[in-house]
Amino acid sequence: MSGHANGRVETLRATAASRQALGRLAMDTRGQGLVEFTAELARWVAESGIQDGLLTVFCRHTSASLTIQENADPDVRTDLMAALDRLAPRTALYVHDLEGPDDMPAHIRTMLTGVSLAIPVVGGQLALGTWQGVYLVEHRDRPHRREVVLHIIGE
Repeated sequence: MSGHANGRVETLRATAASRQALGRLAMDTRGQGLVEFTAELARWVAESGIQDGLLTVFCRHTSASLTIQENADPDVRTDLMAALDRLAPRTALYVHDLEGPDDMPAHIRTMLTGVSLAIPVVGGQLALGTWQGVYLVEHRDRPHRREVVLHIIGE
């Protein structure tokens, strides 16, 4: 089915970006699963004083990733992890196996889900949808300390 946009793009604001901030957030995981950190991002954005701009979030790991997903029903997170298990099973025969049977599937899952996000900031707040949350996805079985780098630029 094809379609098209119904109308014109509404320009919310047009200015030169004059401020930026750089931050780092470390978090501990409990092993495979999703760790929501939307509130920490929102707090940091508010403290930056930047009202309108773009937040970039970057995960500094090859076996963990980032995603924006529904944060209302925990069953969504369960189903997402099950889907990743089907896409990159631990039982497959991988050449790279020095770090255990969960390592190579973790690299594949990271490649599929990505390590960076770009989130608009409008009125000093993340421009996320009603049910959207920002998550670190831990793909390894055991707990890890993970780090994300934050960069906001705007006015």
